[in-house]
Amino acid sequence: MLRRVTDVRKGVLYGIAAYGIWGLFPLYWPLLKPAQAFEILAHRIIWSLLVVMVLLAVMRHWSWVRSLTWKQVGLLALAAVVVSVNWGMYIYGVNAGHTIETSLGYFINPLISIVLGVLVFRERLRRTQWFAVGLGTLAVIVLTADYGRLPWIALVLACSFGSYGLLKKFANTPSAESLTIETAVLFVPALAFTLTLHAQGKATFGHAGTLQAVLLIGGGLITAIPLMMFNGAAIRLPMSAIGMLQYLAPTLQFLIGLLVQHERMPASRWIGFLLVWCALMVLTGDGWRAGVASARLRARSVPEVGGAVWTQEPKPGATQPVRETT
Repeated sequence: MLRRVTDVRKGVLYGIAAYGIWGLFPLYWPLLKPAQAFEILAHRIIWSLLVVMVLLAVMRHWSWVRSLTWKQVGLLALAAVVVSVNWGMYIYGVNAGHTIETSLGYFINPLISIVLGVLVFRERLRRTQWFAVGLGTLAVIVLTADYGRLPWIALVLACSFGSYGLLKKFANTPSAESLTIETAVLFVPALAFTLTLHAQGKATFGHAGTLQAVLLIGGGLITAIPLMMFNGAAIRLPMSAIGMLQYLAPTLQFLIGLLVQHERMPASRWIGFLLVWCALMVLTGDGWRAGVASARLRARSVPEVGGAVWTQEPKPGATQPVRETT
């Protein structure tokens, strides 16, 4: 029992660290200027591959390569393209002064995931879930009127990340291993783009100071490290806890955009965000109630044998489960 409590605590700390780092990204990408979004993206891909390969080499964990199927490789290659769109759009949005809009993309991502579940898996939604999706749609309409355009940065981020998660679900490959394949697929185009920039004299790497070059390399570390932490949280925590922690990142992004970068938030924009937050509260409450109902159903379905109810896991070394006599 004590070990389980310790694992949960570690999982929570890993989760907070992972989402906390992701939430602080808007403070990092502007430091890489004068590099443009595509150059930053290319370096992020290059150095991320090198970092995860070093990590796997240290752990001597290469046996997974032999178990890969061509279907998994194909899915991860497609996921690589989708995540490159997500990364590039996020870097562009932050460095172009749209940090609050990028946070919106990750706030509405759970709603996009629900829509994908309906479209791809033919899932049937409960009324509260439909209500949450309706609130999210209304929020997009309000924000479109506020911006004078579709909040396309947010929508591209939400749809690309939702699609990325869907592809990763089909591929069913652990985080470090999948990131290795994804960055390996993108490595050659990223390297070719970087070398072309150098040949044209447009590259900033090595020409904008040592600190900027170090920070570009650091993009690989800040990509791989939170991913490892997230993996540590995912194997220790239930999905409901991960679902709650995921809001930490866009919340920090929103606060950075509002309080640090001083982006505008007129009243109409506040209304749009409040609608999104209400949708998320409805969705979270519905998920919590569904989880409680499912747990109760499982508890009722526990078999009774000889007038006894099985209530605990077997103790180490025990030949029979520990029982509570009724």
